[in-house]
Amino acid sequence: MAREQLGVLNALDAAKTQWYHFTAIVIAGMGFFTDAYDLFCISLVTKLLGRIYYHVENAPKPGTLPPNVAAAVNGVAFVGTLTGQLFFGWLGDKMGRKKVYGITLLLMFVCSIASGLSFGSSPKGVVATLCFFRFWLGFGIGGDYPLSATIMSEYANKKTRGAFIAAVFAMQGFGILGGGIVALIISACFDHAFKAPAYSVNAAASTVPQADYVWRIILMFGAVPAALTYYWRMKMPETARYTALIAKNAKQAAADMSKVLNVDLVAEEDKVIKMAGNQANSFGLFSREFLKRHGLHLLGTTSTWFLLDIAFYSQNLFQKDIFTAIGWIPPAASMNAIHEVYKIARAQTLIALCSTVPGYWFTVAFIDIMGRFAIQLMGFFFMTVFMFALAIPYHHWTLKPNRIGFVIMYSLTFFFANFGPNATTFVVPAEIFPARLRSTCHGISAAAGKAGAIVGAFGFLYAAQSRDPAKIDAGYPPGIGIRYSLIMLGVINFFGMLFTFLVPESKGKSLEELTGENEDEGGETELQTGSTRTVPV
Repeated sequence: MAREQLGVLNALDAAKTQWYHFTAIVIAGMGFFTDAYDLFCISLVTKLLGRIYYHVENAPKPGTLPPNVAAAVNGVAFVGTLTGQLFFGWLGDKMGRKKVYGITLLLMFVCSIASGLSFGSSPKGVVATLCFFRFWLGFGIGGDYPLSATIMSEYANKKTRGAFIAAVFAMQGFGILGGGIVALIISACFDHAFKAPAYSVNAAASTVPQADYVWRIILMFGAVPAALTYYWRMKMPETARYTALIAKNAKQAAADMSKVLNVDLVAEEDKVIKMAGNQANSFGLFSREFLKRHGLHLLGTTSTWFLLDIAFYSQNLFQKDIFTAIGWIPPAASMNAIHEVYKIARAQTLIALCSTVPGYWFTVAFIDIMGRFAIQLMGFFFMTVFMFALAIPYHHWTLKPNRIGFVIMYSLTFFFANFGPNATTFVVPAEIFPARLRSTCHGISAAAGKAGAIVGAFGFLYAAQSRDPAKIDAGYPPGIGIRYSLIMLGVINFFGMLFTFLVPESKGKSLEELTGENEDEGGETELQTGSTRTVPV
């Protein structure tokens, strides 16, 4: 049976949408803008790095990163992110969301600058330094996932909580778009200032010495949004749910939220003590009680995020390879080094503008109407359909008259990833776990996602290679080709759809109703009793 909710938490749940909600979205969202910029901008410059540091004299094609180097450059930030999600997720529940929040941003700022200043007397030295700083950059980015989601869910009202958490995540779309725009501007300026012939005309002269500045500036620009947000993060008060339910300081929670909501709130210390003494509010992550109450939910959030990110990150990081394969980006030998960056950035910016960004904001608009479950199931379904529609008649799409059709279909898979599981897998873990384990469980779910991203980033590099040994990139073994890689991604999306049935619907309920933190001894949570339906009605 439910006990009466704490007044301060009731006030948050019932609060009308007001200025502090938008402030929290911007402060948390700018972290995600930085995250996405830093994670995805590397895919804009990997071909340039190959030309600068792995040029082979008299080769018919420009230099490319060797397989192990390309895997390290693309994947090392994900390894750091996975580690950071687990560590900062746990730390957010132990020390408090706010205390840890500034550390992650500081790490992102320092490592963005350091990545661009990567040094070495040999190509190996430069790449090793770059990988070192990108690991720690990823470590800081990892902390932002559980902390931003948890802070926004604990600040939001129950009516529009889904939209607010999704809006924070939607800033990732602007980060991807921002990366493309910055790369477009910098490459256009350098291409105009330092004229160079195409590689096929003069291989040595096609990569001007100043090209080395291009990738460095693009990477370092990620420090700008991090620096702009730091002051405001430090001014945010700790969330009332952490202060009251974990730190058990009812007085501080009431004082903080009185300022935020501009209302007078009473400190209910007796209620906090009573809730703290409740056996249902003391079980740990590795307990039988957690397994009984939330075991299937954690399996659902981790498996769906893992499967989604295999498909999502392999698509995102290797857009340039797919566009080259269908002829949307000209052959590398027909361009100079800087112009190639421009062409790759233009293609990725168009995809972001036309499908990635709109998809995120469709989720923001509909998540509290349709519910999390329906959007996630729909997204996985359409991603599966479009992947198979691209893969099965793949030869048809490679013919010149059909290339625009390919790009439209490919864009639709991005649209339904973002108006679908890419947003909902971020939202749900911030709602369905108890406050004392919320940040940890979100970190575990997100880390499973990043494990999927690593599988996608490393696996797709090899899998997408042509089956014809004459057409593969230098240093790679023959793969299964883009067609069969897309079929594999379609199958992965189908399994994501099946595992979605383990994820509960959390629309319209308070966080304490969902987790049972305001239940009397022996009471069951909304999620246990089934009153929160998995399939929306």
